[in-house]
Amino acid sequence: MQFSIVFKTIGLLLMVFSLTQLPPIVVDFIYAQNEAPSFFAAFSLTLLSGFVLWLPFRKSTKGFRIREGVLVVVSFWLVLSLFATTPFLLSTSLDMPFSDAFFESMSGLTTTGATVLSGLDDLPKALLYYRQQLQWLGGMGIIVLAVAILPMLGVGGMELYHAESSGISKERLTPKLAQTAKALWKIYISLTVVCALGYYLAGMDGFDAIGHSYATVAIGGFSTHDASIGYFNSYAIELVAMVFMLLAGINFSLHFLVWRKRNIFIYLKDSEFKTYLLILSTSILLLSSYLFDKGYYQTIKEAIRYGVFQSISIMTTTGFVSTDFSLWPFVLPVFLIFGSFVGACAGSTGGGIKVVRILLMFKLAMKEIKKFIHPNAQINIKLNQKSVPENTLVSVWGFFSLYVITFVMIMIMLMFTGLEQVSAFSATAASINNLGPGLGDVAANYGNISDTAKWILSFSMLLGRLEILTLMALLHKAFWRF
Repeated sequence: MQFSIVFKTIGLLLMVFSLTQLPPIVVDFIYAQNEAPSFFAAFSLTLLSGFVLWLPFRKSTKGFRIREGVLVVVSFWLVLSLFATTPFLLSTSLDMPFSDAFFESMSGLTTTGATVLSGLDDLPKALLYYRQQLQWLGGMGIIVLAVAILPMLGVGGMELYHAESSGISKERLTPKLAQTAKALWKIYISLTVVCALGYYLAGMDGFDAIGHSYATVAIGGFSTHDASIGYFNSYAIELVAMVFMLLAGINFSLHFLVWRKRNIFIYLKDSEFKTYLLILSTSILLLSSYLFDKGYYQTIKEAIRYGVFQSISIMTTTGFVSTDFSLWPFVLPVFLIFGSFVGACAGSTGGGIKVVRILLMFKLAMKEIKKFIHPNAQINIKLNQKSVPENTLVSVWGFFSLYVITFVMIMIMLMFTGLEQVSAFSATAASINNLGPGLGDVAANYGNISDTAKWILSFSMLLGRLEILTLMALLHKAFWRF
């Protein structure tokens, strides 16, 4: 293990991250709510710590291997979440213990959207902006951003990119990795700007429009109001949210190909995209018809409004709410929570198992049924009219089995902390799928659960963000063999 390149890279990344603690100072200057000192202290501490890590190893010219890449990715998410807690801990407007501050920062950076805070409407604007910004940075991954910057600083990025994108995920769109990262970020920033403009034209003020565009495109779910999107009670705002949640849940590689070839029909040629739309459409139809049939809403218009919004929000693992869906007939919240297991497309900012893995598992199940009927038949599994290699299918099933085992273990540990079954199940699903809202004791927020449960869920969020394999590899003894 070449620890010199690991420390050098983490130091550089921390120094880059310190710059993101400056915009909240500008926000506080505008609203004059006396939060600037805590953010300036956080900036100074983060910058100095990064410099101290980088300085002894600045002349190291060793190259990355996959093990160093994995270690940097996992370590940096932990270190980043640790330093991201500083403004929460130093703020005079909050009285947050460390476990709460770490939970909040981890939830933001992993785009989970679970919160321990209440009374958001009365918090200083700088803190609210900071929470939204954490999600935006985590959406595409601070590591991918760094991949575009670090080559200029003398640090390569292929291993970092591979470690962050374990399994079926982001494709290399251009010959050079830095160009790939830049292309993805151009699309990401463009969607954010257009989304913010859409929110503003729909009736949000400038601050809320920017903050919610961050959380929407990142599929994060943090809001500047306790009632989330429901605070605005606006058809137009909900429509903007639905459009951009839907877009953010699509593979960004697909967005890139559509943009480069100027051909929107490329979407319709992608198997995962078509499955994504099919799953969402089915969910919308079931929810809306059930809500209207049971008389929960008096008009079909209302049933469709809330059914469509919550289906897209939960299925893409965004976690925005336009109404308290935990109060719906119990089958519907449970159905939505299970829908979050599917999640968004691979290569998107969403969480969950990912649509492409679900599609491949379904195809493999159909193959086994056909093989049972016709034992001698040669059946290939295809995705986008191309045969899927056997090692890819093994990887998908390996991921799924690891996912199930991890899920069960986390849920049982939460129950040992005192959470009842529904709360433990939904909290595990909401954290490992990077969803946010849960049911039972965690329906409103996570402030009332024990510190032990918060640490377990923080670990679960990181597992979900790194798609389990990366973090689990780090815990395996073979990883540390020299």
